[in-house]
Amino acid sequence: MSASDLLADRFRRHGLHTPRAVTLMITSGCNLQCRHCLLDCGPPLAGSSVPSEALIKTIREFMQAGAAKITIAGGEPLTHPEWIAIVGYACRLSELEEVVLQTNGALLDETTTRQLAGLSPQRLRLQISIEGATALTHDAVRGPGSFAATLQGMRLAVRRGLGSQTHAAFTEMAHNFDDIPKLLELLDDIGISRLVSGTLVRGGRAADWPQIAAPSTAQASALLDRYHQDRAFKERYDRMAKVSVIEWYKGRSEPVDRICSCIENPFISATGRLYPCVMLLSDEYAVAGVFHRPFEDLISEGLPRWAELPRISRRRMTRLDTCEGCSGRHHCGGGCMGRAFAHSGVLMAPEDRCALRKAAYCWKPADRHKDGARGRS
Repeated sequence: MSASDLLADRFRRHGLHTPRAVTLMITSGCNLQCRHCLLDCGPPLAGSSVPSEALIKTIREFMQAGAAKITIAGGEPLTHPEWIAIVGYACRLSELEEVVLQTNGALLDETTTRQLAGLSPQRLRLQISIEGATALTHDAVRGPGSFAATLQGMRLAVRRGLGSQTHAAFTEMAHNFDDIPKLLELLDDIGISRLVSGTLVRGGRAADWPQIAAPSTAQASALLDRYHQDRAFKERYDRMAKVSVIEWYKGRSEPVDRICSCIENPFISATGRLYPCVMLLSDEYAVAGVFHRPFEDLISEGLPRWAELPRISRRRMTRLDTCEGCSGRHHCGGGCMGRAFAHSGVLMAPEDRCALRKAAYCWKPADRHKDGARGRS
């Protein structure tokens, strides 16, 4: 039995799957100071970047353990002095199916896009963050001038032939949520192939900015109205996007496929702490010393802790009061326990998007409301 098979067997005996998609924070430094930063990253300083040899060791160990995807994150990865060597190393590993470089796009220039274009097109994915269709919405959280810099970076990437490999990443917030149709139109015009989105987490720096909020249920319903009424938006969305409320509505009758074990999608901080998930930044379930300790020691310490998580996930599906009577409870499965922890510090709590989920599950077309009203008169 190979070393990877032996490791998989150890995970199975704890009721877990081995890590498949690893997010690796290569630096805590960032050229921007975004108001919604979950990790509260600061300016690039001496010591903010992890030594490249430690990062390469970590990538190799997780790849040998069966990981198929590595996401290179920050901070802003392009502030790491050896970022291209790290990304290039990952792209040369044939065992990896996908290498994602997350960036705010502001540092993408002729040189960096040329370097990226020289890496494996089969494996490399470029993920550029954008927070709206205009400078007004984007710069409100990422700072003055950042929208223009991000668009320039996107256009340079497309010009280098990276359009099909480039995804835009959008954080759903109250002030920018209504931008989604226009944002898709903008990205499509530029030549960006995909939009991925996630709802704001009120943690990290976002906890200090009360002006920043998640979308309202009214906004969620309005987007579903738009999806069903606007053919051009629906076509563009189905071709290139995934937004939570629309996906929840579309999957509302489908049961959750299986219990979340978290550790399949681990997150490694720039301080060398291994968390079971980027959403579950709980020191209770973290293992320290990733960059200098033997991999075997990390797994031996972590497995007994991580084995609790599927059991908690099962309890969430049956014991959360907010799930009673919800039409989408079997699709939601109690929601994301990592988000529940990020929002409340408690795993056995409703996740912060509960009201948005219910709005999606209960949505009905506006014309059906009118027909029903006429039928009752």
